[in-house]
Amino acid sequence: MTARSAPSTQHSALLPTVAIIGRPNVGKSTLFNRILGHRSAIVDDVPGVTRDRNYAEASFRGRPFRLVDTGGLDPSANEGMLALIRHQTQVAIAEADVLIFVMDGRDGVTPTDEAVVSLLRGIKKPVYYAVNKIDTAKAEPLVADFYRLGLDHLYPVSAEHGIGVDDVLEAVYPHLPQEPPEGSLADVPRVAIVGRPNVGKSTLVNAVLGQDRCVVSDIPGTTRDPIDSLATLDGRQYIFTDTAGIRRRGRIERGVEGYSVARSLRALGRSDVAVLLLDAEEGLTEQDTKIAGLVLRQGRACILLVNKWDLRAHEAGAKQAYEADLHRRFSFLTWAPVLYASALKPDSLRPLFPLIEQVVASFTNRIPTGPLNQFFQSVLESHPLPMRKGRITKTARSAFITQVATKPPVFALFVGHPEGITAAYLRFLENRLREQFPLIGTPVRILVRKK
Repeated sequence: MTARSAPSTQHSALLPTVAIIGRPNVGKSTLFNRILGHRSAIVDDVPGVTRDRNYAEASFRGRPFRLVDTGGLDPSANEGMLALIRHQTQVAIAEADVLIFVMDGRDGVTPTDEAVVSLLRGIKKPVYYAVNKIDTAKAEPLVADFYRLGLDHLYPVSAEHGIGVDDVLEAVYPHLPQEPPEGSLADVPRVAIVGRPNVGKSTLVNAVLGQDRCVVSDIPGTTRDPIDSLATLDGRQYIFTDTAGIRRRGRIERGVEGYSVARSLRALGRSDVAVLLLDAEEGLTEQDTKIAGLVLRQGRACILLVNKWDLRAHEAGAKQAYEADLHRRFSFLTWAPVLYASALKPDSLRPLFPLIEQVVASFTNRIPTGPLNQFFQSVLESHPLPMRKGRITKTARSAFITQVATKPPVFALFVGHPEGITAAYLRFLENRLREQFPLIGTPVRILVRKK
């Protein structure tokens, strides 16, 4: 089971891709944010903050394109995190239709710049060379040093202040489509992969996509920006978001990690389904429970994926013990389906896509008022509304229910005396709704309103 990922197979059919590349700490993410018009990528004055490819949709003068922020490129890196980042940047270069190579005007030409320019000479696609941090008239002479690289045209810019950025985009403009591409991603299900650090989120995304889409490392905290990937399986598209691991609040460092966690929570909020990764070896932790609570608070559909299960599958009674612990710790999430799998064994992930389809269908399902009230009346016959002053009133007999929203399903229960409806009755009604209608993997909300 591997889906095809759009960045390598379908991106040109959706939008042209413009990739920003360059060595570490030259201002790529700042330029990325400037072009987008908002702060999407994490920016910090520390080399190596951006590691994965970070995609976003942008437009210039009415023409749309996909913008890619990449990690700092060091062609000589052969091991460690820099080598992983180099691989990701090389993939971005291969995917891109247009490249913007950013250099640091204050640092002047460096050996790494020279190596990258040599690499780009062999690439048969448009490349635009930007000299960043040229923010004053006094800084403009710094650009002259870069002409010794043998380049015909340079674009002096200040990504921080927006100076010269439009000049680069004007050069890119002819490569952008005049008409928006057919099809929209608005209805594509969004799936956020969430969990605490180092449980295998990036490995899972790579397994699903069938390629090294995300940087994978055994160093906790490798993923910083939430990374979106468009995948296609059997003609159905999905957007998978790899998020940063969410640690206990007291252990979150200020600065980059704080931004990472905040963006993970935002990515969760804009997703339809959260796949919460749990560690089969380490077992459930208090932090797992807290993350599950965040999923519930955000009103997202949820699938629990117990990762690394191949390491415990041979243990007698292991699944029963794990399920008992799940029921104890996640008593508020009993409606979430559970999948036991291993991100390192793609075949074990085959049930994931059908499960996502089932959960998304429940999350977006709207039950007609007629069948809903037929069900509700049958419930009232066996379990009437709580009595008021020891007797059932006429208004209780005329109570009715209707669905008022989806994503997640929200129901409005209209009764004569809302104050008499207990939390226990609402839990009972929710359980009966789940028995009667397809509400698998989605939270359900019931609002009590006065008739």
